[in-house]
Amino acid sequence: MSSYQVDLNYLLETTRYLLDGVWFSLQLFFITLVGSIPLSLLLSGLYRFVKVSRPFLNFYTWLFRGTPLMLQLFFFMFGLPALGIAVNRYAVAYVGFIINYTAYFIEIIRAGLEALPQDQEESAFVMGATPPYTFLYVLLPQALRTQVPVFTNETITLIKDTSLVTVIAISDLLRKVREIVSRDFTVSPFFLAAGFYLIFTYFIVLFFRQIERRFDL
Repeated sequence: MSSYQVDLNYLLETTRYLLDGVWFSLQLFFITLVGSIPLSLLLSGLYRFVKVSRPFLNFYTWLFRGTPLMLQLFFFMFGLPALGIAVNRYAVAYVGFIINYTAYFIEIIRAGLEALPQDQEESAFVMGATPPYTFLYVLLPQALRTQVPVFTNETITLIKDTSLVTVIAISDLLRKVREIVSRDFTVSPFFLAAGFYLIFTYFIVLFFRQIERRFDL
């Protein structure tokens, strides 16, 4: 009985310690979404209607989708100081994730826009709608509706990718797990961390399924 009590207390203490890492992981997750989704919508609109911007945006999405997020974090954290640019590790995490996921969201939105019939855009212009109005109220809602499953997958990837900030010495969930495992030689933190990711992923899927039902996809 005492052995069980000790194990239970240990798990409770470990869970409390890991919650600080969970909190940062959730912060990074939501800040990335809040920053990258509006930015990707704006840049997708520019891509659609401002042809001059297309080479830049094509290069941007190619660069940040074609290189690992971990490499990008390393560059921002260690490469920029080597060039004389001072950085903060938390700013690196937030900005790095927003820049990376904006590139992915741009491509998702662009794919949805390109799948729409061309006559919808032409009809809106004939009726006197401006490009911004056409994009926001005619094209974008339809494009997003068809891309809900893709957004679901990308959002799930995001919550798992938050663990990458451990490489720039930020105490996220995974870093705290590694600290406990190295200190106590136990595997229980792995199961607690896995439980967090699985539970949060479940709620992400549930959220997007509700959106799919609403749109009757």
